[in-house]
Amino acid sequence: MPRATAENTSLTSIESTVFEISVVLPCLNEAETLAACIGQIRQAIEQNALSAEIIVADNGSSDGSPEIASACGAQVISVKQKGYGSALMGGIAAAQGRYVVMGDADCSYDFGDIPKFLEKLRAGYELVMGNRFRGGIKPGAMPPLHRYLGNPVLTCIGRLFFPNQCGDFHCGLRGFSREAYERMELRTTGMEFASEMVVKATLLGMRMTEVPTTLSPDQRTRPPHLRSWRDGWRHLRFLLMYSPRWLFLYPGAVLIMAGLAAGLWLLPGPRHVGKITLDIHTLLYAGAALLVGFQAVLFAVLTKVFAITSGLLPQDPRLEKMFKLVNLERGLLTGAAIMLGGFGLAVYSVLRWKGAHFGDLGPEQLMRVVASALVMIVLGAQITLFSFFLSILGTARR
Repeated sequence: MPRATAENTSLTSIESTVFEISVVLPCLNEAETLAACIGQIRQAIEQNALSAEIIVADNGSSDGSPEIASACGAQVISVKQKGYGSALMGGIAAAQGRYVVMGDADCSYDFGDIPKFLEKLRAGYELVMGNRFRGGIKPGAMPPLHRYLGNPVLTCIGRLFFPNQCGDFHCGLRGFSREAYERMELRTTGMEFASEMVVKATLLGMRMTEVPTTLSPDQRTRPPHLRSWRDGWRHLRFLLMYSPRWLFLYPGAVLIMAGLAAGLWLLPGPRHVGKITLDIHTLLYAGAALLVGFQAVLFAVLTKVFAITSGLLPQDPRLEKMFKLVNLERGLLTGAAIMLGGFGLAVYSVLRWKGAHFGDLGPEQLMRVVASALVMIVLGAQITLFSFFLSILGTARR
């Protein structure tokens, strides 16, 4: 079987597919287990009379894995860019099947389940996820840290940020249609590729379902490529970056409400809570919370617009409505009005100081006025700068 490169292979149209299903295996030094995986896949293909191909996406193996794959009759695609996601994207780009099933080449997944995935895909589902927790995890197949903390926590966070019914975000055995894959426009090159697929499918409203699948101890003697804390953080970072609401909007809204409520409560004068007296110092912290929260909310909007402009997130009809209501001119007028109010308070504080012949004033006399002036000036400036930047991003979108 000739060896191709991912750089010379491009996605063909859906109409030109040659096989019903393509099985893609990412590979980096899997010589110990690769032949067994390919044999298991071939058995599933022959027993179910499937029109299928096997693609091994080699990511720079030095142990003879490409030669083993070729000898076993698989098509080998050489992918130079390192990373789990890179290998899969290179292999999928070469696939000629209407549907694609991907899985790890370490004998941990049961490729005899391929017909179960194909059945769901034929029924119209666009992404079919394996679920190891429903199918069964054999002793020693998954470290306790991953089984009881990493996977459940990241899956829970993923479902909270992007509501769906996926119970195992990181199962490496999954199937999808070529059309769905093209719509996802996946970008990540590392282990977070698995999370991006589920997130994009959710955001695009694709039909998703699960197939229970077993997980067995991998048969390799070398250490796995996965690094628990590093790759776990990369997955969490990806989920946060793809959800500006949870990263910026919700925390910012909480800070705004807390800062505004505390500020208004303390503005008339000191407050007593039991034996504790809250005064201008707490007022300053309240003002800081309000400003930081407001900045976070603005970041949420800008991040969302930028992500859509860059193709990282799908279009959101709510942003179209926002652009009709929020434009540069209205933003500038609003920011200018708030800043003028702040400058007015600043002038008032100077006049009060002049009334004292510019002498020493106790902080309790003018600090409330000065703090309010500063908050209003900064808020107005934030709105003004935000309006300019949003207008630039909006022009790029149009």
